[in-house]
Order: sequence, then structure tokens, then C-alpha cells
Amino acid sequence: MFAEYSTSELLSIFAMQGVAGLILFSVFVLMALGLAIIFGQMGVINMAHGEFMILGAYVTYLTSHVFSTYLPDFFSMYFILAMILAFIAAGALGALVEWAMIRHLYHRPLDTLLATWGLSLILQQLYRTVFGAREVGVTLPDWLMGSYQLTETIELPINGLFVMCLAIGISAAVAILMYRSRWGTQVRAVVQNRPMAGAVGINTAKVDRITFALGCGIAGVAGSAFTMIGSTGPTSGQLYIVDTFLVVVFGGASSLLGTIASAFTISQAQSTMEFFMSGSMSKVLTLLFVVFILMLRPQGLFTLKVRR
Repeated sequence: MFAEYSTSELLSIFAMQGVAGLILFSVFVLMALGLAIIFGQMGVINMAHGEFMILGAYVTYLTSHVFSTYLPDFFSMYFILAMILAFIAAGALGALVEWAMIRHLYHRPLDTLLATWGLSLILQQLYRTVFGAREVGVTLPDWLMGSYQLTETIELPINGLFVMCLAIGISAAVAILMYRSRWGTQVRAVVQNRPMAGAVGINTAKVDRITFALGCGIAGVAGSAFTMIGSTGPTSGQLYIVDTFLVVVFGGASSLLGTIASAFTISQAQSTMEFFMSGSMSKVLTLLFVVFILMLRPQGLFTLKVRR
């Protein structure tokens, strides 16, 4: 396989695929962070996570359409506003879903799986009714177009660089919230011992609602970033839900660092293998590798240490 390439060509290939892997890693992180909060911290199997992501993508599409039609002079600024609106819309829907459905299903993970799967079907049909069955795309502002020429053979797309910076910023913000804030302490207390957390005065219902809304809001931002690499359709979220769960479980459901490490490992492996074989075969080999590691270490790459 490698004999037909020279050493310099191989280095260039691995460098190009490494850059592509970093972009894929950033997308995986954005998608998995929200699920890591919902599934890892709350124990809720949210099968509708992809639909919250696509809600963010549709909000971005609507914002793009409004600015191009009514505010063309400010079109270059729309994407930042679209991400904020995507976070608010997905977070608000998440808070509504938690109040109406999820709060009745805590400690019943299989029921949350069935309930959120039904919710995903409802949201898909709602998107199909409102936006149509055909996929839609957005027009990116000029400052997100083009690429930086790193070497003669390696280019770094500006929109990919933007997604990387976005993933780093959101990861840092989530880490600060979870491990350096009073709210994060309350979240971890509720996760470890809900009755005791309520007994010491923590409003567990409020913590649950904010946590679920935050996870869904991050999914909305991921959907906004998703519009830069693919088109948006009613069922687009289902294409990424398996990869998202794979990243979270492989890294360790309760570990933010594990989610990031898992996203990096899977994205780089998948991106590199895609150059030498078909995309479906690279996904199969990546899945087999993850399953093998989980057989040896069922708790994932990282685990949350607690006092006993």
C-alpha cells in the first residue's frame, strides 16, 4: 500500500489527513460536548441530540436568509449572531423538553431512550413540514471563505480553522463551568447523590433543567458550525448521532477530558484511513478498534474519580 509513495509524499499525505482530522475532531468535540453533559452527567440517553443540532443548523439557515434579504449590508456579521440564536433556540427547546418529559424519567435510562427516540421522530417530521424534505445550505460570509497555504501541498480552510477555535473556546468554557464554578459543583453533587444534594439545599430540579438546556444549547452551536461542512436536512442529525455516542462512551461518559481525547483519537484514525480505503471501511475499522478497547476497558479512556 505504501510502496508506491515516496517518503516525502507519505509525510505530505499524513500531514494533509492530519489537518482534515483536526477539523473532524473539532466537529466531533462540538457534537459530543453537549451529549457528554446530558448523558455523562445526567444519565439521560438523548436520542434526539442530533435533532437539537439540526435545529441550530436551521436557525443559522433562517438567519442567513433574513440578512441576505433584508440586511445585506450587515451580511458579514450574521454568522456570529446565528450561533448565539442557535444556542438560545436549542437551549430553550431543551429546557421545555426537560420540564415536560425528561424530569419524569430520571433513573429510568431505557425509558429516556424510548422517549427521546420518539421525540427525534416528531422533530424530524416537524422540520420536514416547516422546511421541506429537501436539504438546504447557507451562504458563508466572505471572511469564512478561502484557505491558508501552509505548505505547497497543505492548505488549511478558514472555516475549518474557525471551527477549531470555536471547539477550543466552548471546551474551555464548559470546563470552567463544570470544575471552577458553584453551578458545576452543584451539578456534580446532584449526579453523585441526588437525595443528599436536595437535603443540603440544592434545587435539583433547577440544576437538572439548566444542565439539560446547556447540553442542548451546545448541540445547537454544533449545528450552526455543521452548516459550514454540509447541507442541512430533516434527518441530517441521525447521520452523526452514532459517532457522537461513540465519542462519549469511548472517552468515558463522565469525563470532559475523555470526550476530547476520544474525539481526537477517532477523528485522526478515521481521517487517515479514509485516504487509503473507502469511507465505509474506515468507519468499520474505527468501530472495531473502539469496541476492542472497550472490551479491555469498559469504563472508557477516562473515568470520574469519586470518594467512597
